[in-house]
Amino acid sequence: MVAGCVITEDCALAVSADRMWKVSCSGDAWVKTCAGIFDSVDVEGDGGPGSVTTLTLSAAAAAAPSAGGSVVRSRVLVRDDATLVLRNEVLEGSKVRGQLKSQVTEVKFEPAGEGACVAKFKVEYERLDGGGALSAEEQAELIGGYLALMKIVETYLVANPSEYA
Repeated sequence: MVAGCVITEDCALAVSADRMWKVSCSGDAWVKTCAGIFDSVDVEGDGGPGSVTTLTLSAAAAAAPSAGGSVVRSRVLVRDDATLVLRNEVLEGSKVRGQLKSQVTEVKFEPAGEGACVAKFKVEYERLDGGGALSAEEQAELIGGYLALMKIVETYLVANPSEYA
């Protein structure tokens, strides 16, 4: 589907894969665990393939230099509850979106011992101008936003061990 460039990054988390998965698949959980980042998360559909998610950032989050506006919309391409893989196509938003023809994100949560996991991220993109990869700084910013959200969720879940258990 996406031809072009790929960014990958692993993120070790001190939370089980199942708990991270529960948050990743719930709009209400995103709002709760990332208080101050999202004002709302609306899902059109059942959360499975074809569903469209609209994330509305808080005014403070939207004003951050790394934000690409106040709304991010994406379509679920794959949601595999057995393998804990979530793959989305970004339809609107992202700071570098104006440079990209397409952007697909994927996260897979892999257990890594008792109460821990590794979030394996992949971002595939194709530039509008047909050019090569984004600069190293732009790539780091693009993947960094996803990693930062995972760390915010991790912090919340560690502080609230019975939530999403």
